[in-house]
Amino acid sequence: MKELEGKVALVTGAASGIGRAIATAYANAGARVIVADLAIDAAREAAASMANGALGIAMDVADEAQVDEGFARTARDIGPVDILVSNAGVQIISPLVEFAFADWKRMLAIHMDGAFLTSRAAMRQMIASGRGGSIILMGSAHSHVASKFKAPYVAAKHGLLGLARVIAKEGAPDNIRSNVICPGFVRTPLVEKQIPEQARELGISEDEVVRNVMLRDTVDGEFTTLEDIAEAALFLAGFRSNALTGQSLVVTHGWHMQ
Repeated sequence: MKELEGKVALVTGAASGIGRAIATAYANAGARVIVADLAIDAAREAAASMANGALGIAMDVADEAQVDEGFARTARDIGPVDILVSNAGVQIISPLVEFAFADWKRMLAIHMDGAFLTSRAAMRQMIASGRGGSIILMGSAHSHVASKFKAPYVAAKHGLLGLARVIAKEGAPDNIRSNVICPGFVRTPLVEKQIPEQARELGISEDEVVRNVMLRDTVDGEFTTLEDIAEAALFLAGFRSNALTGQSLVVTHGWHMQ
């Protein structure tokens, strides 16, 4: 099925991991996909592997000029955006009392400023086109719960819920929907990096981090997969009415239930 035939989708942080899986699923569903990433070579390589003439572009989501130029180029080369997935993110693990202010600001810039800037640019195009669209912010189970050593990440992911709800209310007259996907632990390079960091901070083995911290409260002791998240993103992108907007979809193997 080509659920997204004729749609234009821009996915940030899409050169690898969750973003690449979503972008690939969208391309396979018929969308023209813009793979936006800080690393232009990786973005182009990822786009070249996808169906339907995907385009790779460089984008620092915390840079207003780069975001606006990336969306302008998309409109010029392919057409106005119908779907945005604001996925770009980083993680830094440290106790709050030791957290460098520069790292705090960097984390919030990428997660919160990036979501704001890309959502604003997408909404402007969706309104001008008259077609509306779907804005999906990449939250986390940490949009609903907290963990130690992740202060800016947890704060930012909580903030994305509020941003999505405002977008849903302001975007509704122009048929713009906004939702948040909240994954559990997905074994991406970002999570792989956390395993030894958490082991050091907690004084336990890496196996114990996986078993007793990351997967302890899941119903089946399994990591969430890239395919799980891509399927959720495809469902939200293709939903055809404002019946599903301003919501968070938790995809965690039951680690968090709401």
